[in-house]
Amino acid sequence: MRFFTQIAAFAAAAATLASANSVTFVNQDDTTRQIYFTPSAGSPTIDSVTVAGNQQTKVNIPTSWIGNAYSVSEGKPNVPGMLAEFTFQGWNDITYFDVSAIVNPSDTVGVKQIFPASEMQNTPKTLVSGCLLFPCATAYYAPDDVQTVTTKETDLVVTLGNAANVASRDIEPGTLVPRHYVLGKLS
Repeated sequence: MRFFTQIAAFAAAAATLASANSVTFVNQDDTTRQIYFTPSAGSPTIDSVTVAGNQQTKVNIPTSWIGNAYSVSEGKPNVPGMLAEFTFQGWNDITYFDVSAIVNPSDTVGVKQIFPASEMQNTPKTLVSGCLLFPCATAYYAPDDVQTVTTKETDLVVTLGNAANVASRDIEPGTLVPRHYVLGKLS
């Protein structure tokens, strides 16, 4: 019986590790938004989620997931905007992330910033991609921009919408690497 108890404990621990990644979407204004996930080839699909105005929603992300997410404001057509791009458990077990304006740089009310959850209370944030106000120097605008941020953390925060009383300011970027890392390619 003890053997089966140990196997059950191991299986429970393995299941926890399978969803050890998360992204918390923090809506900074009163607009309800739908979040859509686009996995890269080989990564599983993730169902879309709704984030009510001035609320937050945490989404568990599968191990080694690579893909992106974008938000669509309530009542608007489903058109990809600013992308929150992720690679979890990438090369050397590192999490890679960035905010990309390549697809739709005119989306200034969707995805704003990505940072590790441990940075939530830090101002300014040291590991951040994206902007409080667009355009900024910490988002992708061209495919060869070096703007991907790295961390060993697996719990990220994505801010959405326009926070009240935001002024233009400099934000110190963390360690930046080329974009191909977030796409799951080493070269």
